[in-house]
Amino acid sequence: DLHSFPTRRSSDLVQRLRVDLSTMFGILLQSYVTSLQIFAVTLVGSLPLGIIVALGRLSRFKPLSLFCQLVISILRGTPLMLQMFAVFFVPYYVFGIQSGPSYIFVAVLIAFVINYSAYFAEIYRSGIQSMPLGQYEAAEVLGYSKRQAFFRIILPQVIKRVLPAIANEIVTLVKDTSLAFSIGIAEMFTQSRALVTSQRNMLPFAKRRSSIGLPACSSSC
Repeated sequence: DLHSFPTRRSSDLVQRLRVDLSTMFGILLQSYVTSLQIFAVTLVGSLPLGIIVALGRLSRFKPLSLFCQLVISILRGTPLMLQMFAVFFVPYYVFGIQSGPSYIFVAVLIAFVINYSAYFAEIYRSGIQSMPLGQYEAAEVLGYSKRQAFFRIILPQVIKRVLPAIANEIVTLVKDTSLAFSIGIAEMFTQSRALVTSQRNMLPFAKRRSSIGLPACSSSC
């Protein structure tokens, strides 16, 4: 029937669109989980590791202090992408260690944790050195040992002081998760670009923006 042909065609288009949207959202959700895993593991690993590196940097044992300073300078002075390449390729090309496909994601996590621990270490170090000497003297008068004074008096105040700087690094970390694509990890930014290219519409970007709490542009943008 010629009169029913447009209706049937419209119904087929709607059904196809629903399937495409369902597949698209499924891919974006999976890549969003990947980005969230990189983000969470990096924070959980680098925040405490940064404290350890900062204490090594402030150590009175000169070789340890110089070593930590050198490591921090290298990690902060080289691109994160280069560090991911090093963590992924060096075990095989330098030491001959074979690794499976699952090591790709592990290499990303190792590179992110090590890189951000260097940045957090410098933030902690500046916070510790900004504490007035009177805080240490007051703790000594109250009978605290050096370890007790640091963990009970100094460290809580340091954390309060460095929170703004740490928040800035956390925002940067959200954007840096997109660098994981360089060694083959399909996180949400990479998948969004791929879907936009294949589908030729901006819906994946709008979905990605809404998933991370950013307002999607309207037609008037």
